[in-house]
Amino acid sequence: MPEELIQNKLAEYEQALENRGAQVYVFRLYVTGASPQSLQAIENLKQLCDENFPGRYELDVFDIYQQPELAKQAQLVAAPTLIKDRPLPVRRLIGNLSNTEETLKRLDAIPEGKS
Repeated sequence: MPEELIQNKLAEYEQALENRGAQVYVFRLYVTGASPQSLQAIENLKQLCDENFPGRYELDVFDIYQQPELAKQAQLVAAPTLIKDRPLPVRRLIGNLSNTEETLKRLDAIPEGKS
């Protein structure tokens, strides 16, 4: 790999690290109707996003009872399942997302100023 290309890739990576705090997070949450576990997952995720990524997230909620083909497409094994599409890497979590700190850690989404 030419030295110039390596330097460009390194600069891109460093810029991405600097912009981490400004990134938009894209989440897909798959739930099973209005079950208590599903409602809790929705509430927990909305609160987590509002507190940690205000104005910097997109959230789509899918009911796999109403759209079962989505469960197959997303290769789900359980619900509720959260998929973080952006920023990369893609992450998947199963459960009601009640432990905010653990959820952020597993999503590689620790907000700036927190560790």
